[in-house]
Amino acid sequence: PGSTSTKVAVFEGEDILASETLRHSAEEISKYSNTMEQLDFRKQAVLDFLEKSNVTAESLKAVFGRGGTLPPMEGGVYEVDDDLVNALVEYDEGHASSLGGIIAREIASITGIPAFIVDPVTTDELEDIARYSGIVEIERKSIFHALNQKAVARRAALSIGNKYEECNMIVVHLGGGISVGAHKHGRVVEVANALDGDGPFSPERSGGVPTSSLVKLCYSGKYSEAE
Repeated sequence: PGSTSTKVAVFEGEDILASETLRHSAEEISKYSNTMEQLDFRKQAVLDFLEKSNVTAESLKAVFGRGGTLPPMEGGVYEVDDDLVNALVEYDEGHASSLGGIIAREIASITGIPAFIVDPVTTDELEDIARYSGIVEIERKSIFHALNQKAVARRAALSIGNKYEECNMIVVHLGGGISVGAHKHGRVVEVANALDGDGPFSPERSGGVPTSSLVKLCYSGKYSEAE
């Protein structure tokens, strides 16, 4: 799940049997006051895709979902259990990625197969110096499109005959949000926090804006904190 779409695919080994990007209009998304309210709507869209693709739940061996805004964690594969589902709900920061693991588990539970997430958006492999900002009270955080960045980096490394863990790369994700990451030997050691507005502007993010202008806007009396 992303801010404007749900991407879904069925694999047999490394072969794609079916795939589709399920687009969601702004009007459709605006019906829901928060991310978790979208769960049934997004899950049904995935189930409809499976039915249309003639893929039954019984034919699946595992289900993988996009990892959401969890506490900081190393990149990798994590099984979705009760604790992880509770954490996805508790730590959700209003981004659809938090639904990925929950949808995966609900579909997996139909036949009792395992569900996983991979490289969640709160993958944190920053070097210590990358956490510094110009204000002592504000520490830079690692929240970005880790799943896609790492997948593309691995593919790029393979294309030049190297392992991801042997390469240094700059990787850019272009979507509803944009994130730019520095990958050093298989770890993302510095990255723009795309969720909180770091980096360039994008279709769904303002990007970095002049700080004094933002402060004046916040104290203008025109808007609440949520607005």
